[in-house]
Amino acid sequence: MPELPEVEVVRAGLAPVVAGSVVTGVTVLDERSLKRHRGPSVDFVDRLVGGTLDSAVRRGKFLWFPFEPAERHDHPLALVAHLGMSGQVLLRSSDHPADRLMRIRLDVDSPGLGPVRLAFVDQRIFGSMALDETVPTPDGRAAGYAGAHLLGSPEAAAEGEARAAVAAAPSASAPVAPAWALRVPQQVAHIARDPLDPAFDESAVVTRLLARRTGVKRALLDQGLLSGVGNIYADESLWAARVHPEQPTEALSRTRARLLLSEVRAVLLKALGEGGTSFDAQYVNVNGQSGYFSHSLAAYGQQGRPCPRCGTAIVREAFMNRSSHLCPRCQRVRTA
Repeated sequence: MPELPEVEVVRAGLAPVVAGSVVTGVTVLDERSLKRHRGPSVDFVDRLVGGTLDSAVRRGKFLWFPFEPAERHDHPLALVAHLGMSGQVLLRSSDHPADRLMRIRLDVDSPGLGPVRLAFVDQRIFGSMALDETVPTPDGRAAGYAGAHLLGSPEAAAEGEARAAVAAAPSASAPVAPAWALRVPQQVAHIARDPLDPAFDESAVVTRLLARRTGVKRALLDQGLLSGVGNIYADESLWAARVHPEQPTEALSRTRARLLLSEVRAVLLKALGEGGTSFDAQYVNVNGQSGYFSHSLAAYGQQGRPCPRCGTAIVREAFMNRSSHLCPRCQRVRTA
């Protein structure tokens, strides 16, 4: 399924279009794509039409749009888009021919672009859209990333510096964060923060990681420990840190655990800079373009090819109904 870089590429493409846009029409073409919505399709449509999308926010692999309905609602809402295995959110002109396998169509009036269509396309129908109530974040910090630019880009770095300057400014002159920024959809609330989140608590995550009694790759894939990392980027991060996927977490040193998280961040940022990983037409940005991080993979899918570091052939091993890819020389299980 799309991992953090692929979802962030989608979010960054949607953010400048959807912020402040008014929903003018909704068409549900396949009700199976509303499986996470509490209510029938008519409820989904009626509550969305006439309302306003405030932004595009992401935590890990989860994407949502804070939403203000046309009619008052007892609790703040968000439109949650779960991409599943093959979901896409494509930006189209209002008169664009219907995309094949489009499941939900949202027509919006964007402040900057005028009439625009958001096409939710999903081949395998594991993804979904849903209106969901939001709850305050326990730590009072932003629920997810909602910048205007792609994480890791110079523009995003400038945004981060500006936010830091605001945070350091006297409270009297600092702007108040919008209410939606401090709330997370109930469907996402159990998901941990991701390693690129400004509020990610590395020390706490390292402590929890070392307290586990499992293989380190299983821990990396646990979205309750840290989010956004799937099979591809787990293999790449473990290779970069020279850690075997089955390395017992309790045998990791704190220094090595921090190194691993550092490599996770580096791999995610590199993938972001290259538009994510695309192996087929299911992994594209909002304009239907593929990412090219697949050309930079050192371990994942490289079985039989020489390790870029030592030349030993990369191997593939069975892992939880999937596979792990590693260098048997560089990545050895350590007992201490």
